[in-house]
Amino acid sequence: MLQIPLWKRVLIWGVVLIGLSYALPNAFYSRVETHNDAAALVEAGAAETGEIAADLGQWPAFLPSSLVNLGLDLRGGAHLLAEVQVADVYADRMDAFWPEVRDALRDARDTVGTIRRQDSPPDQLRVRISNPEEITRAVAIVRGLAQPIVSFTGVGQDDIEVSFEGADLIIELSEAEKQATDDRTLQQSLEIIRRRVDEAGTREPTIQRQGEDRVLIQVPGIASASELKELIGQTARLTFNPVVSRTSDPDAPPGPRNIVLPSIDEPNTYYVLEQTPVVSGDQLTDAQPSFDQNGRPAVNFRFNPTGARLFGDYTAENIGSPFAIVLDNEVISAPVIQSHIPGGSGIITGNFSVEESTQLAVLLRAGALPAEMIFLEERTIGPELGQDSIEAGALACLVALGAVLVFMMLSYGLFGVFANIALLLNIALIFGVLSLIGATLTLPGIAGIVLTIGMAVDANVLVFERIREELKTARGPARAIELGYEKALSAIVDANTTTFIVAAILFTLGAGPVRGFAVTLGIGIVTSVFTAIFVTRLLIVLWFERRRPKQIEV
Repeated sequence: MLQIPLWKRVLIWGVVLIGLSYALPNAFYSRVETHNDAAALVEAGAAETGEIAADLGQWPAFLPSSLVNLGLDLRGGAHLLAEVQVADVYADRMDAFWPEVRDALRDARDTVGTIRRQDSPPDQLRVRISNPEEITRAVAIVRGLAQPIVSFTGVGQDDIEVSFEGADLIIELSEAEKQATDDRTLQQSLEIIRRRVDEAGTREPTIQRQGEDRVLIQVPGIASASELKELIGQTARLTFNPVVSRTSDPDAPPGPRNIVLPSIDEPNTYYVLEQTPVVSGDQLTDAQPSFDQNGRPAVNFRFNPTGARLFGDYTAENIGSPFAIVLDNEVISAPVIQSHIPGGSGIITGNFSVEESTQLAVLLRAGALPAEMIFLEERTIGPELGQDSIEAGALACLVALGAVLVFMMLSYGLFGVFANIALLLNIALIFGVLSLIGATLTLPGIAGIVLTIGMAVDANVLVFERIREELKTARGPARAIELGYEKALSAIVDANTTTFIVAAILFTLGAGPVRGFAVTLGIGIVTSVFTAIFVTRLLIVLWFERRRPKQIEV
C-alpha cells in the first residue's frame, strides 16, 4: 500500500523547515548583514550603543542569521596573483645554520685549525679551514649536524649536503629539503596572508595556492587592489640587531658579516649593523598599538619564552650600547639600552601616525611573510559590476525556473504541480545549505544552481514515466505510484551518483570558479534527490489520502 510512517513524515517536514529557516535570511540580505556586523562588534567587546542596538534589532535573535557569502565576482573587491620567492628562504636557512657549523668546528679546532666563512651564493654556505689535510674530518663533523627531513617525500633523507673543494667546506640544502622548504614556505605564506586579511575584518576571502610557487588572493568588499597589496604585500620582517656604528655614507664598507641600513626617521643617516639578529619577529607572541610616555603612537610587543630569554640576556650584557629595531630592512629606531629588560616585553617608537601604528601591530601580530612576494596580476572589481552579475544570474535562474515549471505542469498536470513545489523547495534548500556551511557563492556557482534547476526534475520525470507504464498494466493508482517510485529509484541513484562524483572531482582538483560551480552542483544534487524521492512522494501521498481517486492521469 501507498503509506509513509508518521515519524518519516515528521522527519521530512522537519528537514524542509530547517532548510527554509536557514535560507530565509538571504531574502533580507542587507538587514541580516547589518545585524551580524553589530553582533560581531558586541562579541569583540564594544559597548552596546543606541546605534548598535538599532542594528541588532534589524533581525530577530531567535532566527538563524547565517548568510550565503558573495564571492568577488558578485560583491566586488580585489584580486591578486602573487609569486612567492621561495629561493629567498634558502639564504636565510644557510645564514641561520652558520652559528651551529661554527660552534661544531670550533670544538675540533685542534685538528681542523681556524675557520672562516667565505663569500658564496645565497643558497650555499662556504667555510674555509686552515688545515686542508683534515678536510674529510671537517666534512664528517658538519654531516653530523644533518637532520632527517620532516615530509612525506623526503623520508629517510637528510636536510643538508656537505662537500668540499680544496680547503673549503660547501654546505647546501638537499633537493628533498628544498622541495619540503618550498612547500612549507607556501603554506606559511598562505596562513600569514589569511591572518592579515582576517585581522582587517574582511569577509570570506579566497586564499589558495596555485601551482608550485603562486598564491591567489581574492577579497570581496575591499576598496582596491592597491589597498590589499598594502595590507599583505609587506614582509613585515622585524629584527633586533646590534649596532656597530652610524654613518652618512650608504656605500661605506660595513665589514664582514655586517650590513648598512637606512634610518626611517633620520634623513641621510645609515646604521652599520651586525647581520645576524639577536631576536626576530618570529618570536613575537603579541603586538598592540599604544602610546609612549610622550603621547605619541607606538606599538607594544611581547616575546615568547625563548625570545624573552635572548632579549633579556642581551640587554643585561650590553647596557649603554645602541640596539636597532629593524622593519623590512629599515631602522625604525635605535635606542640605547639603559638597563636590563626582563620579561620579554617592550615598546617600538617612531614617527608613526595612529593608523600606521595600528597597521604595524596587525602585521607583527600576524607574523612575517617567510619570503618576498611579486604581484603578477591585480584587478579591482567594482560593486556595480558585481550587482550586474547578480542581476544577470537572477534573471537566468528565473527564466530557467519559469521554463521548467511550465513544462512540468503542461506535461504531467497535477503531478507536475507537485514536482514544481518540490523544485521550489529544492532551490530554498540549496541556499539553506550554503548558508549553513558558510560557502561562498560565485558567478559559476549561480551557473551550478541553474544547471541544478534543469536536472532537479529528472528524478520526477523518471518516476512519473514509470507510473504511466504501471498504469497501462491495469494496476490500481496506489500500486502504480508505489511501483513507480520503487522501480525508478535505482536509475535515480545511479544517475545522480555519477554526477556527484564529477562534482567531487571538480572540487578536489579545481580552483577558484571551478570549485564554486562544484559546490553548488554537489549540494543541488543532494537536495534534488531528497525533494524528488521524499518531498514529492509525500505530497502525492497526502493528496491521495485526501482524494482517494479511483483512477489517475499522469
